[in-house]
Parts: sequence; structure tokens; C-alpha cells
Amino acid sequence: MRAFLIYTVDGVTNGMVYAAVALALVMIWRATRIINYAQGAMAMFTTYIAFFVIEHGTPFWLGFVIALAAGLALGAVTERVLVRPVESRPALSAVILTLGLLIFLEALAPMLFGAQVQSFPAPFSRIDLTAGGTQLYFSRFDIFTVGSVLCVMVLLFVLFQRTTIGLRMRAAAFNPEIARILGIRVGRMLTLGWALAALLGALAGLLAAPVLFLYPTNMDEVLVFGFTGAIIGGLESPVGAVVGALGVGLALSYVSGFLGSDLAPLGSLLILMAVLMIRPRGLFGMTRQRQV
Repeated sequence: MRAFLIYTVDGVTNGMVYAAVALALVMIWRATRIINYAQGAMAMFTTYIAFFVIEHGTPFWLGFVIALAAGLALGAVTERVLVRPVESRPALSAVILTLGLLIFLEALAPMLFGAQVQSFPAPFSRIDLTAGGTQLYFSRFDIFTVGSVLCVMVLLFVLFQRTTIGLRMRAAAFNPEIARILGIRVGRMLTLGWALAALLGALAGLLAAPVLFLYPTNMDEVLVFGFTGAIIGGLESPVGAVVGALGVGLALSYVSGFLGSDLAPLGSLLILMAVLMIRPRGLFGMTRQRQV
């Protein structure tokens, strides 16, 4: 039972980090109908920015905010400079550009910050809490990770379902021509979608770095598992992204703990296959094609 509790807490915590990446992917998909394969590299780069300013005497939380702001700016610049010129071309063009951006950032980071593995500080203690002498198997940092991602999930749900900006972003993504006729500034909505998604990716990088350490490719595996969670959830729903990523995190933790770490990716693959065989659009995907 003790091992089961430990693996469950680890799975939930890691799953929430994957969920932050999954939410970023859902954000871009709903705003632009594009999958950003550079999401992990962008998160890594903004985390390096936080590490750099913190190492030079900036308070941790100010460095945290600077990294989020850097993610916001990086996402906006990426959409304006790379994606905007090819928006009228097949979607594969934008996908190739994001893959190129991934390679570029992972090559640029060691040039600017060094290639050695860095220990990134955690905002809260990672030592397990106790209650009346009983070990609880989770720490303050685990609580912060779970709480942060759940708050982001709620905010995204409200943004897309309850706000005018969210409605405009969805309209700009599904039918840009009609959206322009209705007076929606499609370009601004697409830029906003990329910026917010990169901010979420920056949050994922900041949550992952204290556990995974910081190096130029530290977010590649997180991106894969986050993408898997987003697909399981349906790629349309913030709630689905969190549920899917949480399932992936738990599967990886249980398989790694009970069967061995070499078999861990097999657990998430089996879940993905089972969900898509039963519900091809994902757990929270639309049951029928949306009319536009």
C-alpha cells in the first residue's frame, strides 16, 4: 500500500506537468488548428531565462514572472514571424516550421546558457509533509504543481466558454473569412492564442525543471507525454487535456514502479490505443463534426 500511494502521488504530480503542456497544445489547436511541436523547446528556453535571472540575484518569484512574460512574448513573435507568413498554405508548412523552431531553440540554448545539467530551484519544499507523525507522501511543491494546473484549466475553460475573446478566438480558428466579415481581427486572435499557449508552456517548464533538472532537451519527453494526454482528452477540451495527461502520468508511474522504467512508455501507449479504439475523437472530443 505504501508503494502504491507513493506511485500515485508521483503520477499525479508528473501528470499535472504533462497537463500544462497538454493545455498549451489545446490552446494553440483551438486558436489556430495547428499542433506546435516546438512547445517543449519554447518552455525549456523560457525556463533557462528564469534560471539566468535568478542566478544573477533576481528573487525567485520575479524570475518566475519574467519566464512567463518571456513565454508570452516568444509565442506572439513565433506566430507573427514564422506562422503568419504561411497561414494561407497547407497546415504542414506550419508544422515543419515548428519542428525547425524546436531544433533551433535546442541548439541556441547551450550556446547561450551552457549544455551542462543545471539544478533549478523549487518555490516550495519538496520534502514530504507529515500529519501527527504520519508521512503523507506529498510535498508543498506537489500541492503547488497540482493547484497551478487546475487553476489554469478552470481559467481556460472560462475563457473559451464564457468570454467574448474566447468566442472570437474559436471563430477565427474555424472560419477566418467569416470571422473577418463579422469584424473580428483574426490576426490578433491568432497571435493571442499562440502567446497564451507559450505562457502555459513556460509554466510547464518551470514546474518540470525542479524535478527533471534543466538542460536543452529536458522537455522533449514531457512534450510527448503531454501530447499523448491531449489526444486522449480529445484535443478540444481543457478538462480533457488534464484528465488525459493525468491518466498518462499515473500509467507511467505505476508501470515504472511495479514493472520497470523501461516499460513505462508502454503504459501510456496502451491507454492511448484503448481510448482511441473506443472513442476515436478522445474522451472529451466532439461526437460529430462542428458546422461552420
